[in-house]
Amino acid sequence: MSSDYIITAEHLTKKFGDFKAVDDITFNVHKGEIFGFLGANGAGKTTAMRMLCGLSIPTEGKATVAGFDVYRQTEDIKKNIGYMSQKFSLYEDLTIRENIRFYAGIYGKSNAFIKEKTARLLKQLHLEQEANKLVGSLPLGWKQKLAFSVAIFHEPQIVFLDEPTGGVDPVTRREFWNMIYEAAEVGITVFVTTHYMDEAEYCDRISIMVDGRVEALGSPGELKRSMNAASMDEVFLKLARKATRSAD
Repeated sequence: MSSDYIITAEHLTKKFGDFKAVDDITFNVHKGEIFGFLGANGAGKTTAMRMLCGLSIPTEGKATVAGFDVYRQTEDIKKNIGYMSQKFSLYEDLTIRENIRFYAGIYGKSNAFIKEKTARLLKQLHLEQEANKLVGSLPLGWKQKLAFSVAIFHEPQIVFLDEPTGGVDPVTRREFWNMIYEAAEVGITVFVTTHYMDEAEYCDRISIMVDGRVEALGSPGELKRSMNAASMDEVFLKLARKATRSAD
């Protein structure tokens, strides 16, 4: 496989008993790419992401993340990725500064690195005056932006974002995507799930899962042309009609 691929998946499958949550999926993600991983509830995208993050061992198939094998090198994978969950991932009863220090410490960063980068991050987010406030006191949009910044604080090769903009207003969503673009520009690969189809347009390429399988893969333009659709909403609806599952 090309060394340009930072994620590879070949016939990746995850079974729970007789149920195939992820059913023989194959795709690659390029270094520095913003890769959208879409699907309705029940499509299997969260299960697939958990395997790629080293949190769940596949039943069948092969996959590598940042060059590490998802069966044998899960701890190496975890050290080289960032992750931001659909549910809020910071500690609300710690301050902004304490959250940053805690997560940076998990990844073994030096005190000098943490101090210098914390100062830069607080300035970038315009949070210098709020550094000692509890995270729980921040508006949701600021929490989300801070959570993303913390997820890439240790400078990972890849960041996995699981519906990161759920519940925030359109302006904040756009600001959040500007941060994603900035991360991609410095070489971080972004692997993102979203149920907002306008956000799918911001991705370099998109995979759309239906009932555990990859039903479509390509750039937004390619998918719209191949499906004779005017928008990603229309593409998604045409594919989602095939779905028979109701829960992920």
